[in-house]
Amino acid sequence: MKKIIAKYGLSALCGSLAVMSGANAGEMKVLGNAHLTWTSVKDVTGQPLGMKTNLSFVGSGELDGGQTFSVTIAHDDQNAWSSSNITLNTNNLGILKLSMAEGGGGIGGYDDNMPRAFEETWDAGVSSNINLQKGVGSSTNVSWVTPRIAATTLQIAYTPQNDGTQPNDKSIGGSSNNSTFNEGTDVVLNIDPSFGAFGANLFVGASRTDQERVQGAFIEDLGSDHDEAVVGLILDLGPLQIGAQGSAENTGAQTVGNVEYYGNTSIGAALNINDSLSVSYSEARSIQSKVDDGNNSGNRLKAKSDTSSPSFGIGGGSNTPKTEMTAESWQIAYTIGGVALKYSDTDWTNPKYTKNTNDSAKILSLSMAF
Repeated sequence: MKKIIAKYGLSALCGSLAVMSGANAGEMKVLGNAHLTWTSVKDVTGQPLGMKTNLSFVGSGELDGGQTFSVTIAHDDQNAWSSSNITLNTNNLGILKLSMAEGGGGIGGYDDNMPRAFEETWDAGVSSNINLQKGVGSSTNVSWVTPRIAATTLQIAYTPQNDGTQPNDKSIGGSSNNSTFNEGTDVVLNIDPSFGAFGANLFVGASRTDQERVQGAFIEDLGSDHDEAVVGLILDLGPLQIGAQGSAENTGAQTVGNVEYYGNTSIGAALNINDSLSVSYSEARSIQSKVDDGNNSGNRLKAKSDTSSPSFGIGGGSNTPKTEMTAESWQIAYTIGGVALKYSDTDWTNPKYTKNTNDSAKILSLSMAF
């Protein structure tokens, strides 16, 4: 009897250990990057030295059948968590992801994919306040990327409330949020064939967010849903990479002075001189167009509290106010192992969509990965 009890006890213990072993099959790693910068901005005085840690917690594991899952939590700058996501890589059904990232998921991952040696033109020292087409990427969203077929994938991203929030577990976006946005859906087609030493990447994406037609005190302030789109092409020509892309955003606004649409274009070229040294040049252009005063349309939008007010008009006149921002950036990067030294020189015209202004910045950066 004692032998039988010992036998079954040992079997139960082994079974428990097997369950514990399976439950702890994953692992969590901490990755990081010590990032130091010296920044010089036109007509601005102050402390030029800056730093960030770029800490990331990366967990991964494997399910039965070879399917894998992962979680990533990024800690970009001092004490600010920038993004996190949970990913399930299936064998035959593609990739499923829950994303809480600024610009992650859908067309948000394609807001500016131009080749560069250091940073995007709009993130190289000058506070441009450029409006980038993000789709559902700035809100917590779920996405599905199809299996790769003939160098092509299709991504569909969805959020039930595209209000720009990323709630913690067991919570929701704040009820005080006055966003008119409701559910949103992005679709992105990505094609990246390769031809020996040469390659290409073509991406086309669109986003639509349902939004309320009544905003605050105004009747039918919004005339349509919120639509965004992006298209771009990048060519890999051996050591040279060149690209161009464009994007647009229709806000649906009708009230005079509100932004009606944005249009962005960018180009870039990066050359890998050798395994350590690369240089790049990029240009960016962004147009902001506001609803005009409607003098030529004879049609006006009234406030609920003042039906005689002439200050709210529906677009249709010929004097739509527009502001165009332009920029160019030269960059260079030298990398040895986990240490990288980078430099950028960037100039902007009409930053923050303010006419007859200009700004410039130079950044020297040293980063060490660990």
